[in-house]
Amino acid sequence: MKYRVIILFFFLILLSKNCIAGNEVVVYSSEDKIFSEPVLKAFEKKTGIAVRAIYDTEEAKSTGLLHRLLAEKENPQADVFWCGDPVRPVLLEIKGVATPYYSPIAKEIPENYKDDGGHWTRFSARARVILYNTDLVSMDEKPLSIFDLVKPEWRNNVAIANPLFGTTAIHMAALFIVLGDEEAKKFLNDLKRNGVKVVSSNGEVKRLVSRGEVKAGITDTDDANVAIQDNYPLKIVFPDKDGIGTLIMPNTVCLIKNGPNLENGKKLIDYLLSREVEKKLAWDICAQMPLRYDVEAPAHVFSINAITGMNVDYHNVAKKMEEIHGFLKQWAGF
Repeated sequence: MKYRVIILFFFLILLSKNCIAGNEVVVYSSEDKIFSEPVLKAFEKKTGIAVRAIYDTEEAKSTGLLHRLLAEKENPQADVFWCGDPVRPVLLEIKGVATPYYSPIAKEIPENYKDDGGHWTRFSARARVILYNTDLVSMDEKPLSIFDLVKPEWRNNVAIANPLFGTTAIHMAALFIVLGDEEAKKFLNDLKRNGVKVVSSNGEVKRLVSRGEVKAGITDTDDANVAIQDNYPLKIVFPDKDGIGTLIMPNTVCLIKNGPNLENGKKLIDYLLSREVEKKLAWDICAQMPLRYDVEAPAHVFSINAITGMNVDYHNVAKKMEEIHGFLKQWAGF
C-alpha cells in the first residue's frame, strides 16, 4: 500500500508538470526586452499561461528573429511574433509563415492598422526622429528636416544606425519609395560625404548624442525618450512636417502558422492589442503613441494625429527593403 501511494504521488507530480508545460505560449519579440517583458509578465499573472519569450538583439532588431521564423517554417517553434515595426510581419505574410487571426479586441483599432486578411494587427507606435544635444545645438540651429543633416554645419556630427537592420532599414526603404531611387541614393551619398557616423544600433546613436560626441542623430522615439528621462540635454524633432513627413512605426503582432500553442497564441494577441497594453506602453519610459484615440497618454507623448506621417504602404516598403539591400550594404561598407 505504501509503495502504491508513493507511485501515485510521483505520477501526480509528473502529470502536473505535463499540464504546466502544455499551458504555455511561445513568443518571439523584437520589442526591447525592458519594455516587453513587463507586459508579458502581466499576461502571465492575468491568465496563468506561462510565457516563453525569445528576444532579438539590439543590433539585429527584428532581422534575426525574422530569419529564425523563416528557417522554422516547416517546423514552427513560436506561436506569436511581437514585432517592434510594421514591416517584418508583412514579409512573414508574403512568405506564408503568418496565419490569419481576427482578434475581437482589434475591432477597437482603426481599420488602417489592420490587415484585411487578418495576418497581422498593429498597436502602439514609435516614430523616426532627429535627436539633438541642446548643449551643442540651439533652438534656432536645430534641424527641421533629415535633409538638413547633409549641410556643411553638420559635417562629422551626425550618427545613424546600420541601415541593414532594424528600423533604420525600414526608414531607408521608405525614403526610396517616397523620393525615388535616384534621389534617395543622392541623399545617402551626401550624408556619407558629410561624414555621417554609421554605428551598430539606434541605442548607440542615442548614446553618442547624449554624450555630445555628435550633435544629432536619427533614431526612434523610444530610445530618445529613455535618454531624455535620464536627464541628458536632449530634444526631439519630428522631421519634415512640411515635406515628406515623419516615418511612423507601429508595433505589429501576428500568429504563426501551425505554432505549437495556437489557442494560447490567440489569447496573447488579444492581450497585446488591449487598451491596457497601449496605455502601459504610453506611460512607460518608452513613451509609445497609442493607436486608439481614447487611450490616455502623458502630456509629452504626441498623439498619432498630431504628427505628419510619411505616406507609404508597408507592403511596398517590405519589398523595397529586399531590393535595396545590396546598395545599403555597399553604402555602409559591409
